[in-house]
Amino acid sequence: MKSNEKAGIRLLKMMIAMKEGVIFNLKKIRRIKNKYGLETKIRRANKYKKFMMKHHEHQVCSNLLARNFEQKKADQVYSIDITQINYAGKKAYIAAVKDLCTKEIISKKVSSRIDLSLTNLVMEKALKRLSKNERRKLMVHSDQGFHFTHESFRDMLSKNGVAQSMSRRGNCLDNAPIETFFGILKDHLNLKHCKTIKEIEKEVTKQVNYYNYERPQWGLKKMPPNLYRRHLLKK
Repeated sequence: MKSNEKAGIRLLKMMIAMKEGVIFNLKKIRRIKNKYGLETKIRRANKYKKFMMKHHEHQVCSNLLARNFEQKKADQVYSIDITQINYAGKKAYIAAVKDLCTKEIISKKVSSRIDLSLTNLVMEKALKRLSKNERRKLMVHSDQGFHFTHESFRDMLSKNGVAQSMSRRGNCLDNAPIETFFGILKDHLNLKHCKTIKEIEKEVTKQVNYYNYERPQWGLKKMPPNLYRRHLLKK
């Protein structure tokens, strides 16, 4: 109930161990769920479609990442994308940058407009975290959306020495990690009380903080992303 009926058996196992100090195996959790009719709500596929490509201002890059999602070092590969949410009869757009090693959301921005500043500002914020040398070791991966093929976005990466990679056209699995995050985010967002874009920003910030600092992940040694980053720094 605390996770709005969105937690599966693996997440439940980690949360119970972390919060309650009790170790259950996956089969036991599955039996308890079945016994009491505790169903996990599964999100539906997002129907949001990216902008159409325009003319000379846009250029597609090669798929340098090639689905190599399992990164060993932090701040080596970032994934960026945009998603749409609906609230109170209006639309809001969320841009986010995810570190593929730590699974951490490095930066995010919420807007009522889906213009170029949405992605440019969120990327600029992510780059400011890094030194000049760290930027030169970074790759940024996206789909072929309008925002990422635009010369303003490409120039920003180029001037910072950042390598740019793009998914193949019409192949959403090439950027699966950030899509997965957006799915989790939408599972936890409570938009019923949100009437303004400021309230949306507050709710998104709350859930991103939960994702980064509290929600354990199976592939991160059962740690939340921020704790896993600190774990890597101690090595």
